[in-house]
Amino acid sequence: MSTIGIVSYRLGGADGVSIEAAKWKAAISSLGFSVREIAGEGPEQVTAIESLRIDSTNPVDVDQLEEALDGLDLVIVENLCSLPLNPSASEAVAHALRGRPAILRHHDLSWQRPDTAHFGPPPTDPLWQHVTINQRSRDELATRDILATCLYNRFEMNPPPGDRHLARTDAGIDTDALVVLQPTRALQRKNIAGGLALAESLGATYWLTAAAEDGYGPTLDELLHGARVQVVRGQGPGTINDVYAASDIVVLPSLWEGFGNPVIESVTHRKPLALGNYPVAQELLAFGFQFFSPLQPQPLQDFLADPDEDLLEENFEIAQTHFDIADLPSVLDDLFASSSLGI
Repeated sequence: MSTIGIVSYRLGGADGVSIEAAKWKAAISSLGFSVREIAGEGPEQVTAIESLRIDSTNPVDVDQLEEALDGLDLVIVENLCSLPLNPSASEAVAHALRGRPAILRHHDLSWQRPDTAHFGPPPTDPLWQHVTINQRSRDELATRDILATCLYNRFEMNPPPGDRHLARTDAGIDTDALVVLQPTRALQRKNIAGGLALAESLGATYWLTAAAEDGYGPTLDELLHGARVQVVRGQGPGTINDVYAASDIVVLPSLWEGFGNPVIESVTHRKPLALGNYPVAQELLAFGFQFFSPLQPQPLQDFLADPDEDLLEENFEIAQTHFDIADLPSVLDDLFASSSLGI
């Protein structure tokens, strides 16, 4: 049995990279491969190398890294060599993988973030495959002479039904209240102000599921302290499916997303989505989805007054055709069978 490694800054978290890495892990396991996880931080099953953490300032323990990679037939690097948030970790992993079959999965690229824009393109090697999660990044890599395959994120098409009443009760939300859900982390680029503004324009409760990161806490506290509507923070004791069930509208007003998982999640939970105009959003809209603008509340009000179930169903059919996680094992099997990987 071949063993495939998954390497990242962190695994098992609520961030998009961790979530998508977990989906690939499950699909890889279903194909009969053994999986070894290696990261700067993660749950118990992850081989932890502290110097791979995003915030680590320590030199990478090369011997520890080599030991963790020993015996792997293929290594999948999840964003660690794409977005150099810890440049020494990116360099060490790239060096250790030279001449070995690897897939570099790019969720973000250095020039797509202001704080890393001065870095060059990701490393490459004749034995490596490059995979992007959007066509925009694939095209940008091509201009830098790096060929890549675009494999969009995949999603469970029929997630377990959540408990609307229980989630609202736990969050202190009235049964008949209108709820605008922003199921994201709290960062500057997530445009929390935009999500809150939509909720205020609709007179709705604003629910933000995740905590502030990267020093955004004081800004977030000040912003939400002045809110003119009820604000709920955190997922609460239930599942994310419960939170989606408790909502009436999903908002993703982000300024930048490598993909934007709530786009498809809103569709699979049969919720109308108010989608911001970040670059990759236009790529997703090209599939034919029908969403709303967070800057124009009236069409949403009209929809809520007279829901268009056909619109929700058409969105679902598009998602099922292009983003179904049930197709992921066969997609990855084809990728692994390519000549440069040879497993």
